[in-house]
Amino acid sequence: MNKIFFTLLIVMLCFSCKAQNQVSLNTNQSDDAKPKLVVGIVVDQMRYDYLTRFSNKFGEGGFKRLMNEGFNCKNNHFSYVPTYTGPGHASIYTGTTPKYHGIIANNWYDKEIKETVYCAGDDSVLAVGSESEAERMSPHRMKTTTFADENRLFTQMRGKSIGISIKDRGAILPAGHSANAAYWFRGKEEGNFISSTYYMKNLPKWVKDFNNSEAVESYLKVWNTLYNISTYTESGDDLNDFEEGFKGKETATFPYDLKKLYDKNAGFDILKNTPYGNSIVADFAIAALTGEQLGKDNITDVLTVSFSSTDYIGHNFGVNSKEVQDAYVRLDKDLERFLNTLDTQVGRGEYTVFLTADHGAIDVPTYLQSVKIPAGYINNKEVRTKLTNFLSKTYGATGLIENLSNNQIFLDRDKIKMLNLNLEDVQETIVNEVITYKHVDKVYSASTMNKTSFTTGIESLLQNGYNQKRSGDVILVPDTGFISYGRTGSTHGSGLNYDTHVPLLFFGKGISHGETVQKTEITDIAPTISALLGISFPNAAIGQPLEFVLD
Repeated sequence: MNKIFFTLLIVMLCFSCKAQNQVSLNTNQSDDAKPKLVVGIVVDQMRYDYLTRFSNKFGEGGFKRLMNEGFNCKNNHFSYVPTYTGPGHASIYTGTTPKYHGIIANNWYDKEIKETVYCAGDDSVLAVGSESEAERMSPHRMKTTTFADENRLFTQMRGKSIGISIKDRGAILPAGHSANAAYWFRGKEEGNFISSTYYMKNLPKWVKDFNNSEAVESYLKVWNTLYNISTYTESGDDLNDFEEGFKGKETATFPYDLKKLYDKNAGFDILKNTPYGNSIVADFAIAALTGEQLGKDNITDVLTVSFSSTDYIGHNFGVNSKEVQDAYVRLDKDLERFLNTLDTQVGRGEYTVFLTADHGAIDVPTYLQSVKIPAGYINNKEVRTKLTNFLSKTYGATGLIENLSNNQIFLDRDKIKMLNLNLEDVQETIVNEVITYKHVDKVYSASTMNKTSFTTGIESLLQNGYNQKRSGDVILVPDTGFISYGRTGSTHGSGLNYDTHVPLLFFGKGISHGETVQKTEITDIAPTISALLGISFPNAAIGQPLEFVLD
């Protein structure tokens, strides 16, 4: 009996040791499974349908490689209003919405100091690489962490975080508060990538070398379509009434001689409005891989890259333009060479990429009107004048409105208190007045946002974008297809599908192959990457990891 017991004990110990070895092996595999580099790519103003509409013009190594070898979330949406660049980049990387991260717009009226502030502006720092007072930037207005911050904390600050974009906010907000660096493009007469004293005292040698290389100057050339313009059947006529174009050129039609147009279009800023702005970002991101030694060890680094020129081009020429189509055809080529460089410098299968957008865009309303689709324009000055007159008659006082911006009305609360008026009553009075205005679809007060919990519809999106401390007293929702903008070019900002539906592609190490039409939200990205890395989620993240994306 003792022999049998002893034999069973030996067998159990053997299985136990084997199991322990397997656990140890699996743990090591888990560590090895982490990518050496995570690359977050945001394409500014990219609607989801650009992936499908321009597909026949894409090669196999850019967008199609990400889709064919990675995971395509086809029904990905923003879950808040307003859909602008600053809130978009912040939400992608924090996994939460303006309600929590506090970036409620690109610019907003600050109720405390009674001035309009910029989402990345910071008077306590100075520009590095430029003497301009306009380039004093940091992430200090963003109230929460990004997944890049959490990776820095997890790795005891050994994992790097670098942000790159044409736009300062597109570089600064994604890289997070603890970033090693954020670099953005200073146009005008300079044409250089710069940073701020928030990150460093002097630009690194590799950045100075890039700025001195004349790489930027080489793009001051003729912009024509990459392929014969007659093959661009996925976009509208080149000559039309819906595009702004460039100063110094009579029509918004190809070709564009950028060197000739340089002086009348703010110098190097003209490159921002062409696909070459994206090419410059790709060039600089490739230089950063070597310059910052990204992905060179087993401690995960984070590189955030925002391609902003697509937004400038969309604003200028509109969703249906030949210029937008050419921008995406050329961006596809830039993505291909960037991915090929990652293969070479980091190692194929050693890095993870996601690609998404900070918002979509509406077709130019004048174009929509021309094809009998309901659309149009709202004049905010007229709204303010009409409302001011109404309030003056109602309360016998002027100056109750401090600011009207981002479809929000900010009231002078001190004056309301001085007049012994009830703030909520004034808010509701404005709601009942403004809802009668032409092309205003819905109006909500701050008290409604604070007291009512919405779970569906535009009301839920408004609430997710409403920050109690920073947002206004009354929120307006225009009719579908109506915008406050010029009559040429596209814009964005609503909670409608043309603004909320954007691509979401995952690719590389730890990512499954496949696709889904299940609805995903922009706030799911940061938790998914955090789960992949085994790190803490950003501190205010509300999204959920997309388990089906992870291999």
